[in-house]
Amino acid sequence: MGTPDESRRKETGLYKYKGFGVLKDCPPDQLANVCMDLDYRKQWGVCVEELYEKECNGQTMVYLQVRCPFSKPNKDYVYIRERRELDVEGRKIHVVLAQSTSHPEFPERSGVIRVTQYKESLALTSDGGNGSKVFMYYFDNLGGEILTRLIDWAAKKGVPEFLKELVKACRNYPGRT
Repeated sequence: MGTPDESRRKETGLYKYKGFGVLKDCPPDQLANVCMDLDYRKQWGVCVEELYEKECNGQTMVYLQVRCPFSKPNKDYVYIRERRELDVEGRKIHVVLAQSTSHPEFPERSGVIRVTQYKESLALTSDGGNGSKVFMYYFDNLGGEILTRLIDWAAKKGVPEFLKELVKACRNYPGRT
């Protein structure tokens, strides 16, 4: 589904990912619900170490800590997110947006690397059946030098495994419609 954008790599040494695909048996409204349900994400997200949201100055912020492969230190994210439903020429599109932020309520932790640059956008619409057409844009700056083997692992194993887990989570979602 996702491929690295080489233009970004040449500019900064970092990748941004764009992907498009179809997830069968995952209706777009249900898929958006799964993406927004943090309590459920803790159940199915195999790399999730810690995840919660907190209200700060009238804005809901999310803290996420993930376990990293290859015995690297855990990474954590502080971000804001929102969900919108658009009507484009009679076609319903679910949009989920997330972007990193900082706030004193979420200080950096010893032994955990804070990801300060993160942005994700998902657009979900019906595939005409019981599935979803998905467009994804994803960027994060993990800090430091990213090993080629980590990029290879993410492209060959990490992203496909995550998508399999996401489809399974969608099928098993307690609020399934």
